Amino acid sequence: MSSSEIKSPEVLPETPATHDGVSNSTHGKKLGIYFLESDNRRMAFGRGYAVGATPVNIRGKPIPDLAKTGGWIAALFIFGNEMAERMAYFGLSVNMVAFMFYIMHRPFASSSNAVNNFLGISQVSSVLGGFLADAYLGRYWTIAIFATIYLAGLTGITLCASMNIFMPSQDQCDQLSLLLGTCEPAKSWQMLYLTTVLYVTGFGAAGIRPCVSSFGADQFDERSENYKSHLDRFFNFFYLSVTTGAIVAFTLVVYIQMKHGWGSAFGSLAIAMGMSNMLFFVGTPLYRHRLPGGSPLTRVAQVLVAAFQKRKAPFSSSELIGLYEVPGKRSAIKGSGKIEHTDDFRCLDKAALQLKEDGVDPSPWRLCTVTQVEEVKILIKLVPVPACTILLNLILTEYLTLSVQQAYTLNTHLGHLKLPVTCMPVFPGLSIFLVLSLYYSVFVPISRRITSHPRGASQLQRVGIGLAFSIFSVAWAAIFERYRRKYAIEHGYEVNFLTPMPNLSAYWLLIQYCLIGIAEVFCVVGLLEFLYEEAPDAMKSIGSAYAALAGGIGCFAASILNSTVQSVTGNPGKRQQSWLSQNINTGRFEYFYCLLTVLSVINFCAFLYSARRYKYRAEHKFGIQEVVTSKQNTPTSRT
Repeated sequence: MSSSEIKSPEVLPETPATHDGVSNSTHGKKLGIYFLESDNRRMAFGRGYAVGATPVNIRGKPIPDLAKTGGWIAALFIFGNEMAERMAYFGLSVNMVAFMFYIMHRPFASSSNAVNNFLGISQVSSVLGGFLADAYLGRYWTIAIFATIYLAGLTGITLCASMNIFMPSQDQCDQLSLLLGTCEPAKSWQMLYLTTVLYVTGFGAAGIRPCVSSFGADQFDERSENYKSHLDRFFNFFYLSVTTGAIVAFTLVVYIQMKHGWGSAFGSLAIAMGMSNMLFFVGTPLYRHRLPGGSPLTRVAQVLVAAFQKRKAPFSSSELIGLYEVPGKRSAIKGSGKIEHTDDFRCLDKAALQLKEDGVDPSPWRLCTVTQVEEVKILIKLVPVPACTILLNLILTEYLTLSVQQAYTLNTHLGHLKLPVTCMPVFPGLSIFLVLSLYYSVFVPISRRITSHPRGASQLQRVGIGLAFSIFSVAWAAIFERYRRKYAIEHGYEVNFLTPMPNLSAYWLLIQYCLIGIAEVFCVVGLLEFLYEEAPDAMKSIGSAYAALAGGIGCFAASILNSTVQSVTGNPGKRQQSWLSQNINTGRFEYFYCLLTVLSVINFCAFLYSARRYKYRAEHKFGIQEVVTSKQNTPTSRT
């Protein structure tokens, strides 16, 4: 397909539309693209045209000297914001279950489900944040607004843990009373307040998570020769900042909680979030921005409606002018370059069919551009890959609660040092930190010899490697849990499930932790880079939101799976304990891990099928010659 404009014929053809002399009457052949010359066409967005690769400043104006903006320096300010957000996220995820159980006197199972729902909402609602960023606000203002909401939620949680009025009485509530459930439960309004501020915090994460990685990647010039290398390293360092936040949450925050109480622990999260917000705003003059392209949901709806209206229109007809696209090298979508036509989902091409009856000024709900149609195709084609990571997120969610229950029964001494149980999830973070540190010096050179890929492995290959390691992790968890339960019964700990067994070390859990940490590195980092590069220019935040959405669904799926297993495997009338009994020594956690192993294998096979069918977007884009030519006149940027 030539990058030059193909004009519509002056005389409308009476025969089926052709391209390069090849008839398109056969359904399986490529469709011809005819660019209708009509600069007066009414657009749904009313924003004219823009080149997708052009960065602007915070006021939406072109940046005169790119060398003074963007690059790694700007990315560092963004790393700090993500580090604090994840510190708060993981700090709440690991401490809130214990807070609800020990302070609010809620059953362990319901506390776990409440936290899982919080984790799910904070990720699923990321779609809203991605939509607002791509459609109206831009990534910078979306982060700024939702980070403030996040801080307000953390402040509310701090008040709940600091003021006695928000907590039930702690008098005469020892460990035995907790086990028997005889402690004074939290009042309904107290739980309502805690749930409200918890969900406000989760909603605040909705605008941060889908935008931070995309906004950071926006700081690098895609016209640079080293753009791919910079992008690859950026996402690795980005996840390193995520891991650093998690490590701090699992160590320092836990230490503060033990020494100074729950109020100080949650207060430290609020302080860290406030400091990161200040750091983010300090970096404002350095940021490069991308213009929002209008409502992506509206564009998607227009394609679906237009395709439905023309569902009976044949691809070869005397009424057919061609597939519609605006003239020139710029897209009709602000913040987006043109996208070449593909043969996937041909039914959607009906939305771009230009017929004689459409006239010179058709409604955007009846006729869409090829680029607009291709946006929808890309969003559809991306779905299977993040969908296959839902189970990994489910496993990560289960580990935050189930492995903590396991650790309560084990010896957590490291020499003369006794680690708190809530510190145990730090070990996946440490394994992630180690793998990322060795990634370029060990993994890339070795894998490059095997795959001949310049970066060691493609994005989808890295996702697949991560999913494979998740299988090994849950398989080992099943093996060790079977041994742990047998040991507890044989040594008389069947009833005392909160009493640690001195001769069985908790550090056997490190194997499953390290394996899931490796899985997270390859899968999540590869997925974030894959979604950013493959998503349409004006939908980068929504593309990143796919990863967060998969994480949120995984959290909800964990709650659903837990409830289902408890109802199916337990029978209170017959005094039959469920697999996920609060007394882990009488439950059958190993069966649950075996179930996760089987599901992981099935999921991995589904991913392999989807990955083999997926075709990466072509490097060639409309207007690429214009970009290359203009590179000679563009100041060197800091990438």
